[in-house]
Order: sequence, then C-alpha cells, then structure tokens
Amino acid sequence: MKRCQGCLEVGILEALGDDILLKVLDNIGDTGDRNSWSLVCKQFYRLESACKRKIRLLRGEMLPRILRRYRAVEHLDLSLCPQISNQCLGLVAAEAGPSLRSIDLSRLVRFSHLGLSVLAKGCENLVEIDVSYCGRFGDMEAAAVSNAKNLQTLKLVKCQMVSDLGLGWIALGCMKLQDLNLKWCVGVSDLGVELVAIKCKELRSLDVSYLQITNKCIASITQLSYLETFVSVGCVCIDDKGLTLLKNGCKSLQRLDVSKCQSMSSTGIISLANEFIALQQLNLAYCVPVTNALLASFDKYDSLQSIRFDGCEISSSGLKSIGKSCKSLMELSLSKCTGVTDEGISALVGGCTGLKILDITCCRDLTDVAITAVATSCGNLSCLKMESCALVTERSLYMLGDRCPFLEVLDLTDCSVSNTGLKSISRCTGLTTLKLGLCENISNEGLTHIAAHCSNLQEIDLYRSVGIGDTGLAALASGCPKLRMVNLSYCIGITDHGLKSLSQLEKLYNLEIRGCFLVTSAGLSAIASGCKRLVELDIKRCYRVDDMGIMTVVQCCINLRQVRCFRDHKLFILCEYVYPTLFGDALSLTVKRYGLCR
Repeated sequence: MKRCQGCLEVGILEALGDDILLKVLDNIGDTGDRNSWSLVCKQFYRLESACKRKIRLLRGEMLPRILRRYRAVEHLDLSLCPQISNQCLGLVAAEAGPSLRSIDLSRLVRFSHLGLSVLAKGCENLVEIDVSYCGRFGDMEAAAVSNAKNLQTLKLVKCQMVSDLGLGWIALGCMKLQDLNLKWCVGVSDLGVELVAIKCKELRSLDVSYLQITNKCIASITQLSYLETFVSVGCVCIDDKGLTLLKNGCKSLQRLDVSKCQSMSSTGIISLANEFIALQQLNLAYCVPVTNALLASFDKYDSLQSIRFDGCEISSSGLKSIGKSCKSLMELSLSKCTGVTDEGISALVGGCTGLKILDITCCRDLTDVAITAVATSCGNLSCLKMESCALVTERSLYMLGDRCPFLEVLDLTDCSVSNTGLKSISRCTGLTTLKLGLCENISNEGLTHIAAHCSNLQEIDLYRSVGIGDTGLAALASGCPKLRMVNLSYCIGITDHGLKSLSQLEKLYNLEIRGCFLVTSAGLSAIASGCKRLVELDIKRCYRVDDMGIMTVVQCCINLRQVRCFRDHKLFILCEYVYPTLFGDALSLTVKRYGLCR
C-alpha cells in the first residue's frame, strides 16, 4: 500500500510540467540535494541532466559517463583529476563541443599540445582556460591554445616553460583576450608582454607578478584603452618612471596592485592621483613608505573602496587622513603594520563607517578602545581579522556580538579569548569562518555556545586550543552541520569519541588532527565511514594511527587527494600513483586511485 501511495505522489509531481519543475530545481542550492532530486524519477533525472551547466569532477574515470549525461555543460573543472590525458581532452571536445565555455586544467601534467589542440579546435565557443601550475606547459602548448580564437580568459600562473615565443603565439591567435594571468611565468620578458599589449587590444585585466620586466613594456601597456586591473606584484625592475608612463594611459584603470615593488617611491604613487580618479582598489603592501603626503593624495580618489598597507609603517595622523578622505572605503588591510594605535583606528572608523572588511593582524598595540570604536561605527562589518591582538579583552568581543550582526569571518588566533567571549561572539549568528588557534583559555563550554547559535559555520580553526575536548566536538558536530574545514591540530584532549562525533559532518572535506596523540585507527575509521567527501587529511604525529587506519580512510573516502602522515608508516596508501614529499618527520602523499603500493 505504501508503495502505491509513493507511486501516486511521483505521478502528481510529473504532472506539474517541466517549467514548474525547473523552477523547483532552481531553488535547490546544495549539490547533494540536487543529485538526490534527480533520482526521484526519470523526468527529474532528465531535467537535472539538461540544465546542469557547471561540473567539478573528482574522479577522472567518471569523465565519459558524466559527459554523456550532461550534454549542455558549459564550465568543466578537471583540476582534481590527475589522470587527465590527451585522450580525455579529445573526449571533452567530442562530447561537450560547442557548449563548453570554460575548462580548468590547473596542476595537471599528463596532457600535451596534441590534446590542447584538439580541445581548442573542437570547442569553438571556449572563452576561458586555466592551465596554472601545469609544469609541462610550454611554447608548443601555448601555440595549441592559440587555436581558441574566442578565448577571453587565460590563466598561466607558474607555467615557467612558456617564453616570449609561446606568448607571441597566444597574442596572434587569441586577439579577443580580456583577462591574462602571467604570474610567475619567469620565461616571459618585456618582449612577450609588449606583443600581448599590441595585439590584444580588448585586455581588461593583466597580471605580470614576479616577471623580470622593466619600464620598457609599460609604454605598450598604456595603449590598452580598456584596462581595468593591473597587477605587478614583486616587479622590482619597475620604478617611478614606469608609474609615470602608466599614468599617461590606462584612464579606465580601477584596480592597481604594486605590492612588493620596492623600486617605487611614495612620490611615484602620488603622481597617479591626478589621473586615476576612477581607482577602486589600491594595494601598496610591502612597497613604499606611507607618508602623510601620500595619504593626503587619497582625497582625489572619490571611488576608492579597498586599500592594503600590509607591512608598512603608518601613523595615527595618517589613519585619520584616510578616514577624512576615503568615505567610500569598504576594505582596509593593516596586517603587520607598525604605528597602528587606538587613536588612529578610532579616527579612521569615525569617517569610514561603511567599512566591511578590516585586517589588523599583528597590530599588537591595539586595545578594547579600538575594537569598541570599530564595532560602534561599522555596523555592516562582515570580516574582522585580529590575530595576535593580545591586549583585546572580553569587552571588545561583547561589543562585536552586540553591534556587528552581519559578521561572517572572525580571526581571533592568539588572542585573550575565554568562554565568556565566545558566548558574546555566538550572537553573530551568520558566522561562517571562526579561527581560535592558540586560544588556551577556551574550553568545551565556549564551543557549546558557538554550536548552539552559529549553525552556518563552515570553517573552524582550534589549533593548539588545548582546552577543547570530545564534549565540545560533539556539540559542534550537532549544531554546525555545514562544517567543511576543521583544524584540531595539537588539541591533545581529543580522542576517538570526538572523531566519532565529527563523523556526522557529511560535508567535511578538510580535517587536520596533527599531534592528537590519543586518536587511534578506530577514530579514523569513524571519520572514513561518515565523511565521504573528505579531500585532505593531516594525521602527522598521530602515533596511534596505524597502516590499517589509513587504508580504511582511502578505501572509504573516494575523493581523498592529500594525506599528511608520519614517515614511519610502512604501508603508504592504496593508490594508483603516489607522489611522496618529505617535510621533516612527515610524509605528504598525493592520492590517486587503484593499485597497492608498499
């Protein structure tokens, strides 16, 4: 009888029609829930298959089946499938063809120019390719990519075998490029960048970080009429002369990152103020001395929303100047800055009331006065990083909990936090990331407060918070089911009972339990049985975990890609290929499926 009722209910749903069912599917955000929805009946399966546009594949052997099912896929991420070869790229071109618009091949090493050529020619509407960290990507592969005539975004981060010749091929073939990332492509010089600037006139974003380029290529870059983002981190050969050239062009520039460009001076940055009136983001981290004259020039930037001064020296009067000049400021980073005081922060937030992101990491002179001012003035604050602000007390945390209801990210690493403070913070019910590393005064009681009110929590860091035990983990697992990343390294009170509680977290993909000496293979087996989505695991210095415990995890967690364990394990792991990397007394293993390695 129950079966008949179930069949009747499915029939009613089928009678609703595709348009209504698609609207229902649009409101299902979680990938797992969408997959479950597709298994209800053939109609649901067909609709889910037809409308899915983005796929991130975790197992390469599933590629043929996935491509046959999802014919309309537009965005394909294969970066977690190390076995992707030329044959696989040929299959993508044949099955996805004109529908495919972007593909992520970052960190893969088994394909060559042959596979890329087939892909570029077969997927004529391809507009985005990411081959970052592909160690074998060189000039021949760049020439193959140049066949993608409609390409708009190309990421070549750390493709160190690419030279000016390869970049020239790309410039000639991909003239519609709008976003090009050449970070760490150390084989590229001024000539390669000039070729791109001359041929790719539609460029809107260019990243040349850590290239050995000089002022010579800046003149060509200034001819890019649509350039909005220019990133030149660590380009030590570009100086004030290059900035002078830059200000004479690129009138549309909105984001400028010259961090770690140590040949520049504050005078060069000041000279930009009269020209780049549309600038929205400016990164000067570890770059130039922050003088009062430099800060005074900021009043010409009416649209400035983000500033980074990491590692610089800045005075209270300078922060006060920012508060007066940058009324539209939404993000400010003062990480590891010297000279930051309560007076300066109070004056700053008094003017920048719309601040949403504030990083005051290692600003060790700040007290409750500064944090109270931030909480009082910045009611829309969503991210606050205050690691190693040891003078901050419970009063500040009370104010944050009371005045910052939209807080999502909070870093209290190495701060004087107690259970009372966590109770105050728990009023920020929208928290998604909470870092409590080196907070030795918190215990299970404080963690229970967080678990009871912060159900949206996705990441928690309890590194060396030695007061945390199994009871706290039980509360956390019960109250925060969305947790994806958990760091319990050196929480020496954690036992197998705590891990059994964590096994309830079905979405957990990163777990660090390094130095948890009481954990055994039994606890690890519990994680393996419950956390099927686990991708990264750190069990260094968990001396009671044996080879069988590791084998259980690898067998059960089919998405597992990285295991960090003690180097004395004799049976390394179940895998097809193992890439071991030694770090002192630890062994890092990249997991790839099938076979047995001893």
